[in-house]
Amino acid sequence: MVSPKIPELVSSIEDEQLRRLLDSISDYAIFMLTPEGRVASWNAGAFEITGYRSTEIMGQSFARFFRAEDLRNGLPDQILSNALKTGRSEREGWQIRKDGTRFWAITIVRPAHNSTGELIGFAQITRDITERRAAQKALLDSEHRFRLLVEGVTDYAIYMLDPSGIVTNWNSGAERLKGYTADEIVGQHFSRFYPKEERAAGMPARVLETAAREGRYEAEGWRIRKDGSRFWASVVIDAIHSSSGELLGFGKVTRDISERRTAQQALRESERQFRLLVEGVRDYAIYMLDPNGIVASWNSGAERIKGYQANEIIGHHFSRFYVESDRAAGMPTRALATAEQEGRFESEGWRVRKDGSTFWASEVIDRIRDEKGNILGFAKITRDATERREAQLALQSAQAERHQAQKMEALGHLTGGVAHDFNNLLMIISGQNHTLKRLAADNPRGVRAVEGIETAIARGASLTRQLLSFSRRQALDPRAIEVGPRLESFKSMLLGTMGGLTVLTSVPPGTWPITVDPNELELALLNLVINARDAMPSGGTIAISAENATLAPKDTPAGIEGEFVAVTVSDTGTGIAPDVLPKIFDPFFTTKQVNKGSGLGLSQVHGFTHQSGGTVTIDSELGKGTSITLFLPRSITTPAQLDVETHDAPAEDGAILLVEDNPEVAEATQNMLQELGYTVETVKDSQAALHALSLRLPRLVLTDIIMPGEMDGVALARKIREQYRDLSIVLLTGYSRSNSAELGFPLLRKPFNLAELGRTIRATLAAKGSQPDNLVRLIPPHMKR
Repeated sequence: MVSPKIPELVSSIEDEQLRRLLDSISDYAIFMLTPEGRVASWNAGAFEITGYRSTEIMGQSFARFFRAEDLRNGLPDQILSNALKTGRSEREGWQIRKDGTRFWAITIVRPAHNSTGELIGFAQITRDITERRAAQKALLDSEHRFRLLVEGVTDYAIYMLDPSGIVTNWNSGAERLKGYTADEIVGQHFSRFYPKEERAAGMPARVLETAAREGRYEAEGWRIRKDGSRFWASVVIDAIHSSSGELLGFGKVTRDISERRTAQQALRESERQFRLLVEGVRDYAIYMLDPNGIVASWNSGAERIKGYQANEIIGHHFSRFYVESDRAAGMPTRALATAEQEGRFESEGWRVRKDGSTFWASEVIDRIRDEKGNILGFAKITRDATERREAQLALQSAQAERHQAQKMEALGHLTGGVAHDFNNLLMIISGQNHTLKRLAADNPRGVRAVEGIETAIARGASLTRQLLSFSRRQALDPRAIEVGPRLESFKSMLLGTMGGLTVLTSVPPGTWPITVDPNELELALLNLVINARDAMPSGGTIAISAENATLAPKDTPAGIEGEFVAVTVSDTGTGIAPDVLPKIFDPFFTTKQVNKGSGLGLSQVHGFTHQSGGTVTIDSELGKGTSITLFLPRSITTPAQLDVETHDAPAEDGAILLVEDNPEVAEATQNMLQELGYTVETVKDSQAALHALSLRLPRLVLTDIIMPGEMDGVALARKIREQYRDLSIVLLTGYSRSNSAELGFPLLRKPFNLAELGRTIRATLAAKGSQPDNLVRLIPPHMKR
């Protein structure tokens, strides 16, 4: 039944402008109640908030907005009674909508009187503040979790100082570390933690001045516990400012690193990853996980290191920071399980930022319990240790490169010193073997003996050449060549020698030319093919291919870059064990049986490619075969036609001056020259050679490079060229790091055979231009006897 005072109440709000104003307010429910608490007016905001239309609620008691428990406690009557008594009733609490859902409301109720002072009802204003209440609760929960985080970390002393250095709070880690309870230390100056001599020197004051001026202070030093004992501490002090920039105080983080300093003092910086930083410390990501690994809090250091803002990551599982392989292996789960069981988990590894980039992280996970021992979650501390790891890797790489350089230098000195004498010995054997060959022409056993000696000479020369190639002391004669024709020619040479094996070549059109020594390239390919053949005793396929390759420093271990041609030799053989792969290019290392290999084949390949300005890589798997790739530099010049091997032409008559200090080598070389039909005059040093030339000019001078006296062979050749410009000169050497182009003269390497000697002499004479046989060589008067 409607109260008889309702018409009077309604008439008091009939003003049309007032009604429109009230209806335009949608964020507030504004309505009138009768003195008995029944709804007498209803605005649009009341409908928006409660869901009741005016036709549904007019005349109804406002008690229907309250919960059952509030009704049992008589809350609606109390509200009206308090409003009459004090003139205003204000409260926050749950209210009920038409659909039965709850919302947190702030309600103000005031009594309304007419002009005579008679109570005509109550004015009520209600606002839905559910979202604001939820935000406030979340903030309180976050602060609570942050306090638990700080209190749960017992390895660090974390506390606040006011601007003058007075301790204002104290965590459990500080109590454990320094021995003071909060009651004993809060309100005291932090300088009592410093040794007496540092207090006398004003260190505490300078520390705060530095932190205030620069925003941060970080150091290590001795600190004093309550019992007077000392410990070596790692200390970080961060200045804390208000939003207006006012200095509020300092956040101080201290850790006892005495054991680390004693045992690992050299690694002090790397071990600082275990320091816990509070919100103002940006070098560490400090955040809390719930027992399931869900991120529950997030500090500014975590945002800087990992890229996520708090609202982007809170509520997500921390496993998203791990790389895919670690997630697949269950690493996040094992980390939490270890921390739960042992109280702590510590590791390093690759982690992922928001943008997908990776960094090398050092992380610590501490278990957090409440006062009853229940696990509340985990405190996680992460630090970016990428630079430290890169420095360590760089140091390891530099040490490995230094070791390799020292090994190469030692081997180079060894091979260089031995090569000359060894090749001279082979030269003597080779020269005398030619004599034996003529003497044993009619004796089958003698012929076989001569052939065996020739084979041994060739093998000895090859071993020296391969060793020099590995140590990069072999003189190369690089020139531009086309890869395709060379590989086809090489394949033709192999036909008939690879019984039971298939040899395939593949060089696509447009493959760049390369700049290498063709002979050394052929020797390298031969060494690779022989190894491939030996790896396939039951037959198989050898594939030789080439393709263009543009390399960046990261593409190969050698770190080379530029345009190269990748020449690959692959087989379908037994493959190479992983533990053997790092050793295969070492000289004399071999997995073959005794007398089945010298261990220098792959050493030659390695030395040749690097001396040519390239590199070599290997890919092998047991049971699936091996692929070795030579990256050889692209040529910028036009390749010449392939050299065509010509048959030996008949020897020409002529005089040759031989300059050789070794009598046995001189005798062997003289016999070869005489067999070729030349007249030979032999001298043992440069002075004797110049004297002989002053008496008569030969057609050609053949001189060894290494000789005793004031001039070696190269200096002699240059002297001769100055005085006798048209005289042909050939240099002989058992070892030289220079090639013909560098020396400026034709170069014949020992040991050489008769055919090589004849071809070199004819080519040198042809380059100078042959003179007609009927011309008489005139000698200037000053050169006659």
